[in-house]
Amino acid sequence: MDIITLRSQNELVDLFCNLAQIPSPSLGEENVINWIVEYCEKNNLHCELDAYKNVHIKVDATDSTKQPLLLSAHMDVIGDDSAVKIFLDGDLIKAEGRTLGGDDKAGVANALYFATKLAQNTTLKHGGLELCFTRDEESGMTGIRNVDFSKLQSKYVLVLDSDSLGQLLTSGASYIMVRVEVNAFKGGHSGIDIGDKTRENAAKLIADLVSDFPQGVFHSEDGMVITSCNIGGISSGNLEVTNIINTYGEATYSIRSSSKQKEEELKNLMVFLVEEFNKEYAGIAQANIKFEEHMPAFEKMDDDYIPILFEKVAQKEGIKPEISSFHAGAETHIYANETNAKGEKFAPYLVGLATVCNMHSDKEYVDYKTMIDGQRLLQSFFAAYNA
Repeated sequence: MDIITLRSQNELVDLFCNLAQIPSPSLGEENVINWIVEYCEKNNLHCELDAYKNVHIKVDATDSTKQPLLLSAHMDVIGDDSAVKIFLDGDLIKAEGRTLGGDDKAGVANALYFATKLAQNTTLKHGGLELCFTRDEESGMTGIRNVDFSKLQSKYVLVLDSDSLGQLLTSGASYIMVRVEVNAFKGGHSGIDIGDKTRENAAKLIADLVSDFPQGVFHSEDGMVITSCNIGGISSGNLEVTNIINTYGEATYSIRSSSKQKEEELKNLMVFLVEEFNKEYAGIAQANIKFEEHMPAFEKMDDDYIPILFEKVAQKEGIKPEISSFHAGAETHIYANETNAKGEKFAPYLVGLATVCNMHSDKEYVDYKTMIDGQRLLQSFFAAYNA
């Protein structure tokens, strides 16, 4: 079977292919936004753009006693604005010579198709559905950061951006950029001044300080990494110049943690080591450390309602559930630190409704059968959520 035949036989796959064929690099999503707006008009879906041109779609509740649900996905992909020529390789949808955009158009397609079918369903009693399709997730997450959360009614959020069918990820790591600097007060000549005990080489000092800092896994639980610290780089002096006593050195780190408590413990340890360094080299050198949050932590919630329901539904549908955490960032992290129109803190989860492999590369592909299974899982989950 070729891609044309498959598209003619399956409406969801055809929807995904239509979206995938529209190039939409970060902050270059205009064409896919316009396509979604036109699709909504044709299918009588209520659709609005916010001030940042994120897409918001709503299906009204048919039972006001039930809770609404929010599905979220991002419209941008890794890749440029060149043509996307898709083809079928067995069960796999691929693109010729570039990224396919399965991350995250598989999520957008599943959410959009589901909303269409739900709006046509006159028998299911439900609390309503909200969709949020964001821009610029891949390069800066400026889309989700510009959402007006006070207009969203849902408490529970399924962020459809995981890469494996059946995944439900309940926590994710923060990302803190750390910069450490060492300034030596006296430089000098590597020969004439080398015996002066009031002089220290900043290259040696930054290396000593780095050797005291933790590296790798800082804290884990049940075999899962919770908090980590990784050196990005270290710099001082000039590899071609050896006759000077260097006065400046720097190092950069990333801290990732899905526990704010452990993140603070790690930061406090690094600050303590800097303070001890400054005591030892008082009057000779001074170290400074700065922390810059790029992504807040997505901490695991005490509320197990969604994980328990998801696992039960997945097993019923013959799909193996994977309830776990991930040591990276996603839009879940932003939702987890915001509140909705009712002042409730969002309860987000990163969900996989399709298997997407080799993301962000020209070898990327989507297993179309898993996308169809993911739609079945979503429909069953929503029915159980509104039971």
